Amino acid sequence: MRRAGSLLIALLLGHAAAAQGTPGAALPDLGMAAVTRAKLARARPVTAPHAMVVTAQHLATDVGLQILREGGNAVDAAVAVGYALAVVHPCCGNLGGGGFLTLHLADGRNLFLDFREKAPLAATPGMFLDASGQADPKLSRDSWLATGVPGTVMGLEEARAAYGSLSRAQVMAPAIGLAREGFVLNAADARLLALRAKLFASRPNVARTFLGPDGAPLKAGDRLVQPDLAKTLERIEKGGSRAFYRGPIARAIVAASQAGGGLLTMRDFADYTAPWTAPVACDYRGYRIVSAPPPSSGGTTLCEILQILRPYPLGDWGYASVKASHYLIEAERRAFADRNTYLGDPAFVKNPVARLISPAHAAALRATIRPDRATPSSQVKGSLGADEGQHTTHYSIVDAQGNAVALTYTLNFFFGTGRIAGDTGFFLNNEMDDFTAKPGVPNAFGLVQGNVNAVAPGKRPLSSMTPTIVLKGGRVFMVTGSPGGSTIISTTLESILNVVDFGMNMQQAVDAPRLHHQWLPDTVFVEPGYLMPRTRAALEAMGHHFTSRAPWGADEAILRNPATGLWEGANDSRRPAGLAKGD
Repeated sequence: MRRAGSLLIALLLGHAAAAQGTPGAALPDLGMAAVTRAKLARARPVTAPHAMVVTAQHLATDVGLQILREGGNAVDAAVAVGYALAVVHPCCGNLGGGGFLTLHLADGRNLFLDFREKAPLAATPGMFLDASGQADPKLSRDSWLATGVPGTVMGLEEARAAYGSLSRAQVMAPAIGLAREGFVLNAADARLLALRAKLFASRPNVARTFLGPDGAPLKAGDRLVQPDLAKTLERIEKGGSRAFYRGPIARAIVAASQAGGGLLTMRDFADYTAPWTAPVACDYRGYRIVSAPPPSSGGTTLCEILQILRPYPLGDWGYASVKASHYLIEAERRAFADRNTYLGDPAFVKNPVARLISPAHAAALRATIRPDRATPSSQVKGSLGADEGQHTTHYSIVDAQGNAVALTYTLNFFFGTGRIAGDTGFFLNNEMDDFTAKPGVPNAFGLVQGNVNAVAPGKRPLSSMTPTIVLKGGRVFMVTGSPGGSTIISTTLESILNVVDFGMNMQQAVDAPRLHHQWLPDTVFVEPGYLMPRTRAALEAMGHHFTSRAPWGADEAILRNPATGLWEGANDSRRPAGLAKGD
């Protein structure tokens, strides 16, 4: 791993010819990229010697650290944070969605928990097609058909029961208090709520909690009190998963779904499971990457990209240089083509994970990359033969015993469908949009997928969530992950590359501008500040096409600094409500 220092700062500022990718270029281009990188060079993480919690909402971070101080382990803290985010970060933290947990235990075991939502048993492959046979996004995003069976409560309870050390009452008490007594919104909290204020106003049971008495959006300084959610959390605290999946909470969701034309039944809830399985794992430059297997596409695609990149001297070429960007784009293009062709719910699909992340497959793909030309995506297919959103949240936790949790969970869109069933107090997901409504038709994130991810009864939709733990010598080195739909994979990938190849500290690694290519559409999405003008021109001359986008993702990450032994915690600057805090 290259350490941050004068060389890194020179590369970030563009003073080295290698960073420009243009031989002989001694001076940087001026403009936004140079300003962005000057700011990045000064970024510093939070440090602590024993433990660290990083989440996208500062009150949830406080909850996690409180649980650690009370004697809980990383799993206890993760469960408490999960419930707290459902209160203080309702756009994305949730009871009505689902997600994944990657776990490293101090005894060396690595585990993965799948609490992804499931399609109702009455679901059919054509349920999101209109009368003419065309995909209708309103059905998969805005109707009661859009909601899958939620998995979050089962997942949090399964994690706590299996590997936690505190009682359910202990880990849920902070969330219940925050819901019952309320919390004061800061500016970032209020901005998120304002995004869906118009939708809230159309639904009386939502408006009474999430709008002011005059129907106006809540403002910074207002107190958000959620008595209905507090009652739901109290029911879960007393009865556990059974209270959610077999009691009045499930009955309220089923009644609302059926009244609105949805398919959910009590059997769907009673049959829901959250299984433990083995993570995907691969090696990269002496580090062990442990990440999410199917029905996540994240770990497989992440490892496939890393295997393609492994022989290239990215650190010598420099962050955002022509060469580093070219080979990163080409590796992403090929790995996403495989992702969209082969991966799906392992209960329904035989996923060729071992082949996709094998050295032989990486070598075959690498041989198709030209050093001086972009490969049109029309010439790239799933290469083995025939054939989630800015609206997610990730958090990372390490404890003093050596346990680590990376957890990503989601409602899909901000506030999911924007619907709350009766007086349950929590928003429901529109995760069914992650299925392939019709082969070849993009979903909300532009992903073009095939029949392996078609809707089926009881099936889990393919996800991009990528909660990841990086090990060095068997010990936790890094914990990372992000929201952002299909960009989750590239965000998580680049946080690792930025540390391992480009020598950034944890704050620099998550704040650095990003690029993303997902095979189709055939364009490279870039954040402001990533490309110097001359670098962009050189890449465009090679055939790359760029689309500038507002910053995406929110990587909440932790790094063990090998020089100091301290934990570095970094809340992504794209989510100013978040916080890194340690002991």
